[in-house]
Amino acid sequence: MLIRWIVSLMLNAIALTAVAQLFDSFHLEDFGTAFLASFILAILNILIKPILIILTLPITILTFGLFLIVINAITLMLTQGLIGSSFVIDGFGVAVIASIVISLISMVLNNLIKDSFKR
Repeated sequence: MLIRWIVSLMLNAIALTAVAQLFDSFHLEDFGTAFLASFILAILNILIKPILIILTLPITILTFGLFLIVINAITLMLTQGLIGSSFVIDGFGVAVIASIVISLISMVLNNLIKDSFKR
């Protein structure tokens, strides 16, 4: 279980690095910063995201779940705030787009890797 979590952190760090390469307004200093951001994002997703989901449940229902993208962007901005100058997102709009791209890249990478854990 621990190995799966570490692999998941690595895959998310790769996704963060890919987004940093795709967008000029999304800056990561190095892969170590991406891994730290992935770790902090995982902790925030465990602790803060459920609270945000409950607090925004009416708007999430009205938007058919699309508001979850905004919640992902909020957790990404919180991660940036906790790390500091080695991880910078230039605006909330960039965070929204980045959260979508990170989710897509992570989903693809996790689907590629999950077959390895079944064996």
